[in-house]
Amino acid sequence: MKSLFEKARIGDLTLPNRLVRSATGERAADDGGRVTDDLVHIIEKLAEGEVGLIILGHSFVHPPGRVSRKMTGIHQDGLISGLTRITEAVHRYDSRVALQINHAGRQTSKEIIGGLPLVPSLVPEYAPKGEVKVLTDKDIEEIIECFAQAARRGKEAGFDAVQIHAAHGYLVSQFLSPMMNHRQDKWGGSPAGRMRFLQEIVRRTHRLLGSNFPLLVKLNADEFIEGGLRIEESCEVSGMLEAEGIDAIEISGGIRETASLIIRKDIDAPEKEAYFLPYARKLRQATSIPLILVGGIRTLAVMERILGDGEADFISMCRPFIRQPDLTRKLKNRETTEASCISCSRCSQERERPVYCPLDETY
Repeated sequence: MKSLFEKARIGDLTLPNRLVRSATGERAADDGGRVTDDLVHIIEKLAEGEVGLIILGHSFVHPPGRVSRKMTGIHQDGLISGLTRITEAVHRYDSRVALQINHAGRQTSKEIIGGLPLVPSLVPEYAPKGEVKVLTDKDIEEIIECFAQAARRGKEAGFDAVQIHAAHGYLVSQFLSPMMNHRQDKWGGSPAGRMRFLQEIVRRTHRLLGSNFPLLVKLNADEFIEGGLRIEESCEVSGMLEAEGIDAIEISGGIRETASLIIRKDIDAPEKEAYFLPYARKLRQATSIPLILVGGIRTLAVMERILGDGEADFISMCRPFIRQPDLTRKLKNRETTEASCISCSRCSQERERPVYCPLDETY
């Protein structure tokens, strides 16, 4: 039976425990996407708090793929030295750190990227003014290479793993979605076509880094919207990822239009925790890849039950680690049996400064 505080492996990477800090938009880079002292501080506090695996908030691989002005960049080699500050800070402690790589796709604006957001297909309901650019085959190949090169930079900066963001309605997620991908070429038209973009990113990255470097994927189980990705097709995607040698899948769900179901509020009882667990159970039947479960997990009892029942292999949290970067240590030492986070989500609404808990100014 799995234990929360035992050593565990993701591919060739050994972690000191099974607690994961899910990628969190830190809003702490400078306007050029460069690492700042604030960003190093946020991540170092998590390592000091003994988180097993810290996944850095999504980093953009391509200038038009930037989600916000304070998003961390990984789109050019000049950023490697700044990112090395993060990995060196983490490795002073017994923690590991992964780089999450992402492209905004439609979920950005002309004001942020200085041009039209990029999409697999024009879907008028989600681009009412038509102010998007449909990707050409050449564009797609370029972005695949951008993902692979971003992963290479992450490895050179000392990250222990890389996670591809294929959830929450960003570009990779859009390609997977039957609602957002209406292409009739090799990049769409069927489940196999829709997953080809992600598949090629995985293959290109493995060729560049070697198959032994830990590569993870964050995957939507469901988009919670009519015509969107459903768990049945997500299970097909997970089968493809297993065949391609992915080392772990983090299970999430939702897109911009269903954001309230990604970060849910009022988690005030154990039965409201782990809201993606039903999807983990279905994915567990479809794949033997280690599963990382995120989504409203707050109490030690729920964490231990999920691991003990074999429904997931790792427990991932976002908001609790904003309020309590030392939560792992407190749980391990039985100083507490639950996170003090009240799931109000005000941390995700404060946009003018690096991420923090507004209730007690934790930073």
